[in-house]
This record gives sequence, structure tokens and C-alpha cells, in this order.
Amino acid sequence: MRVVVIGGGAAGFFAAIAAAKANPDVQVTLLEASQQPLSKVRISGGGRCNVTHACFDPKRLVQNYPRGSKALLGAFSRFQATDTIAWFANRGVKLKTEADGRMFPVTDNSETIVNCLMTTASSLGVELHSRAPVVAVKRILEQERAAYFEISLKSGETLKCDVCLLATGSNPIGYKISQELGHQVESPVPSLFTFNIKDEHLRQLAGVSVKSARLRLSLQGKSTLEQTGPLLITHWGLSGPAVLKLSAWGARILNETHYQATLLINWLPDLNQEEVREELLKVKAEWAFKPMLLHRGADLPHRLWQYLLMRIGITTEDRWSGLSNKALNQLVQELTQGKYLISGKGVFKEEFVTCGGINLKEVNFKTMESRLVPGLYFAGEILDIDGVTGGFNFQSAWTTAYLAGSAIGESNL
Repeated sequence: MRVVVIGGGAAGFFAAIAAAKANPDVQVTLLEASQQPLSKVRISGGGRCNVTHACFDPKRLVQNYPRGSKALLGAFSRFQATDTIAWFANRGVKLKTEADGRMFPVTDNSETIVNCLMTTASSLGVELHSRAPVVAVKRILEQERAAYFEISLKSGETLKCDVCLLATGSNPIGYKISQELGHQVESPVPSLFTFNIKDEHLRQLAGVSVKSARLRLSLQGKSTLEQTGPLLITHWGLSGPAVLKLSAWGARILNETHYQATLLINWLPDLNQEEVREELLKVKAEWAFKPMLLHRGADLPHRLWQYLLMRIGITTEDRWSGLSNKALNQLVQELTQGKYLISGKGVFKEEFVTCGGINLKEVNFKTMESRLVPGLYFAGEILDIDGVTGGFNFQSAWTTAYLAGSAIGESNL
């Protein structure tokens, strides 16, 4: 059986390896358009590669996928994070867990993962072709034999195979091929991005972070989205896990509003408004004649505290004793429901994640085979699946690729 995997990223390699391992008689060819395969793996996690996340309950794991959670539940019962850890461990690559649950190779070097995948694929006889961009895939029907796929490369070369697996990520060519073969593609839009805030005073705080803030997204009458977690102020606005998770869950709605929205920030999520008020009154009583700018009334970074006071008009001359009830109410509001206008989106370091892709109803998630085109399989980000930051997107890639490759190797084509 001849198998061609299109896309030399994490999903493509993992699927090719799974197919070759499941059936030594399978001839697997892996096509990568660029000169360097596994480029996304190399730069992931700041060059360390966030392989997966230490979440081992499929029901909890799927909660980290704004799109695809229902389809992934069964898939994760067959291959999930524990299996990923074991897979790499069996090939000499040990993973470690960091405080936030992200898992990296103990070497802290993504080349460890790249080398493992490249070496394993080679040892199983997977034939890798770099600089081999695909321009079209056709399914050919012949009376005398079963159907086969004809794959046309940009070079003019044509390959024939019994099975074709698309693992092209968010590359438009994968969507084009899928549509030409009869599949519906949910329009891709960015996920996992930062928020641009046009506030020069806020941007001057670049580098300041808080361990926990509650963010609420108000979107033109749409249902409000909310996330709580670490928040980082940047040169262009806001980033950090809370923002990235919010961007993932709100990806489609934010795209529809052209990334214009109101963001409400609660800088003290562990306290309700009345508790915040009480804390401020205690500070007022204790530091009555001290400048408010210099004596914080909340457990926040000093520069952030000064910025929040400035937003409600508190100056260097104002002392705690002069805080009126009106100003107190404004300060409580600013600390718990401060309004910020999102004016656009930025990028999240080296992460390039989109939501959208192949309609999941058209894929059999037990085998990852197309329900419309026999012999056509999918794996990775080409599917309408995306996770929040933290290793979840890689895990869905490993899972779908493993299921696809294993099913191909065990098939009777």
C-alpha cells in the first residue's frame, strides 16, 4: 500500500510514523513544501517545544478546546497526554512538567523533539521529500482497479498513492485541496492573539504583570466571555495567559467585530467589591496623611497602582485623608471593573494558531478518515480544532495523527 502524507509538521510526521509502525509493508512518503520540516516544532515554546499539558482526564482535557472538544473526547480516550509522554519516553526523550502544567523535554531544547521525530521516521523507512509543494490532489476512479489518488507537485512531478493524508495545518493549499475533493471548510480566523490597547500611559507599564486578573469581554450584545489568570502589560497593550485564553474562546466573535471590543478588568479577582472597599478604608485610616500614589491600597505592582489612580484623576498631591466617597466608589470601580477599549489584535510570540478548517462532521474520529472520500485522512490543525495555549494544540495534533496513521496502517487497502 502506498501512502502519501502532505505536510511535514508535527501531525504529518507523527501520522507517517504511526502508519509505518503499524504496517511495515506500507510505503510512506512525506511531502513538505518548505526546505525545513517541523519548523513550528522548532520555534514552539520559545525554542523549547511545549509538547503537551499535564492533564490526564479526557473530560478535563477537552475543556481547553474552544472548537473540537466534543469530537476530541473519544479520540483522547484512545490517545492522550499520558500516551504522548510514554511515546517519547520509549524513544529516549523524557518530558518534565512545569508549575502551570506545560510539559517540555528535559533538555529545554525543541531540537530534541525534532531529532526524535526525524530519526524515528527514517528508521521506519518513511521517505521524506522537502521543498516539494503540492498544488493539487485528484481521486482517480478506474474500472479495473480500486480508486487511487494522483498528487501533483509544483515541480511538475506526479505521485500516485492508495491513501492520502492531509496534515497541512492552516496552509490555504490544504483547504483548497479539501474543498476540491468535496469537503466543507469552516473559514479560518486567528486564535491565540494579544489585545492592542491604544493607551500610551498603559503601554509605558510594559513588562508589569499580575498573577491573577479576571477579564470580561463585552461584544455588541453578544454573550459575555470571561477568563481569569496571569496578565501581562506590553508595548502594544495586553497579553498573558488570561488574554490568550480569552482570544481563543472569542476568536470568531472578535473577528466579526474587526477586533473592536470593550474589555472589563478586575485586578483583584479574589475580592468582591465590598471587600475591596473595606480594604481601601483600612488603608485610608492607617495612612490618612500619606500620598495615595506612594502608599498602595491594594496588592498590586506599584506602577500599576499609580496608573489606576491616574485614570480616576488622583494626583501626586492627593492624600488618603482627602479621598471622598465619590472618589472611593470610582476607585473600587476601577480596580474591579476598569474599562479598556480593544482596538485590534497582535501576535503571540511564535505561536500561529487558527480556528477553522475541515468540518468535523465530515470526519470519522475513530480513524480520522473522510466520511466523503474513501482513503482520504486528516490530522492536526487542518481540522476545525484549536486549543488554548499550554501544549493543547500539539496534543490534538499528536492524537489525531496517531489515530489516522494507525488506522491507515491497519486498513486493508
